[in-house]
Amino acid sequence: MARLKVGVIFGGCSEEHPVSVKSAREVARHLDLEKYEPFYIGITRTGEWRLCDGPGTDWEKGDCHPVVLSPERTTRGLLVLDQGRYESIALDVVLPVLHGRLGEDGAMQGLLELSGIPYIGCDIPSSALCMDKSLAYLVAGNAGILTPNHWTVLGDEKVGPDQITYPVFVKPARSGSSFGVTKVARKEELLTAVETARQYDSKVLIEEVVVGSEIGCALLGNETDLLAGQVDHIALSHGFFRIHQEDRPETGSDNSVAIVPADIPEESRALVVEKAKAVYRALGCQGLSRVDMFLKEDGELVLNEVNTFPGMTSYSRYPRMMAAAGLPLTEVLDRLVSLALQRALR
Repeated sequence: MARLKVGVIFGGCSEEHPVSVKSAREVARHLDLEKYEPFYIGITRTGEWRLCDGPGTDWEKGDCHPVVLSPERTTRGLLVLDQGRYESIALDVVLPVLHGRLGEDGAMQGLLELSGIPYIGCDIPSSALCMDKSLAYLVAGNAGILTPNHWTVLGDEKVGPDQITYPVFVKPARSGSSFGVTKVARKEELLTAVETARQYDSKVLIEEVVVGSEIGCALLGNETDLLAGQVDHIALSHGFFRIHQEDRPETGSDNSVAIVPADIPEESRALVVEKAKAVYRALGCQGLSRVDMFLKEDGELVLNEVNTFPGMTSYSRYPRMMAAAGLPLTEVLDRLVSLALQRALR
């Protein structure tokens, strides 16, 4: 049987470029080469697309060729520039291993829809919705899911520090991996924190601190047929959880440990899975997502955020939660490909 041609897109223009490369590296290690023929498309920080040998440490310095997605749906693949001529490569499916802006926010998904190539993960509306935390809270709240009290600051809108209940987290509304996030205890600190968040997004979210344990749930599937990984718990020694902010995250965090399965009562774990699935469906997620929540002492669950393409690095939470449930990354990738191809047939 011929191998499926899989385009693996990684890198990108967002602040999460290095994490994306590491995620793609782990995907490359676990992709079953007896089933798939991978084509690695790296996007530089400045937005140049390159067909390369793989997401190695120095992938940009290797033998790369300029490449674009074919704009014609009849071609459904890549156009590679080689010695002044474009050659086409048909693709069966694309795996966009991209995090953050222009990768998880619907932009790449829109480009793939226009190109007519089946792709793994959430579609345009759900990607855009989940990327914008304020909109995700609005939709989830209307579906009966508890969300933090929050305020949204648009553009150059002025913030009234006296109108806020402290402590709060100030964060970019459409960014990830804790970039630009500040915990603010006093009103005198608020305006500086807002300016820090504005370095990453013109839309800023000010969110009341929820006192509770940080809990995550990895989900895989489309619509009603969902598989959950083992629930995890982020145990903090101090400060707040800042994923991918460490100098060497693969060696561990200086203030947190991810415990899988979560050290919470079994009934709480079951409730986390139930609520996570409700969030996933309310926001229209497909393929995969990681739903993060706060578990309060009284047992209530409050939505934190939804990652539509969570990290796939060796130290990332999503693959660890799935592996703890008996699903190694190779099998996760197999299922994601099948889900993408099934969706394309509808």
